[in-house]
Amino acid sequence: MKKGLLFILALLFTANTSLVLAQAKSPHVKAESPGKSIKVVYGQPSKRGRAIFGPNGLEKYGKVWRTGADEATEITFAKDVMFGDKMVKAGTYTLFTIPDEKEWTVILNSKLGQWGAYDYIDPVKGAELKKKDVAQIKVPAKTTSAPVEKLTITPTESDVTIAWDQASISIPVKPTGGTN
Repeated sequence: MKKGLLFILALLFTANTSLVLAQAKSPHVKAESPGKSIKVVYGQPSKRGRAIFGPNGLEKYGKVWRTGADEATEITFAKDVMFGDKMVKAGTYTLFTIPDEKEWTVILNSKLGQWGAYDYIDPVKGAELKKKDVAQIKVPAKTTSAPVEKLTITPTESDVTIAWDQASISIPVKPTGGTN
């Protein structure tokens, strides 16, 4: 009887732990531009009173960020585009950013299915992964008038805006007319 009771308690503990872990995962969002030429899929973390960017923030200035939660963010272009000043072929890419106070670096990488930015920042794996960078551009950082509680990525037909906490960037994206 004691073993049966211990088994049931262990089962309840495991089920409860799984439920807590499932609730902790950020929701996943799919955002598309109005004409459906750009699609972004990302984990959407919340601010929850935390400092997000900067030396004491969740995301440190000057460090590669997956630009979301959980799996690295993926962006799909239905047509060839100018991504900032870089030509990018139609397709799906992993989106990373390097936040900074005045300017962010935005990186498109051709390796899909990455978890976070761990491989990107690893000294050995990172060197190989960086060879798969398709584009790297810099865009100015802006301060929002009010904090944005949940990371929000909004694609339009001419740009992709990323906003969270009091930071916002706009990445110019212009179709070139070609397709892949």
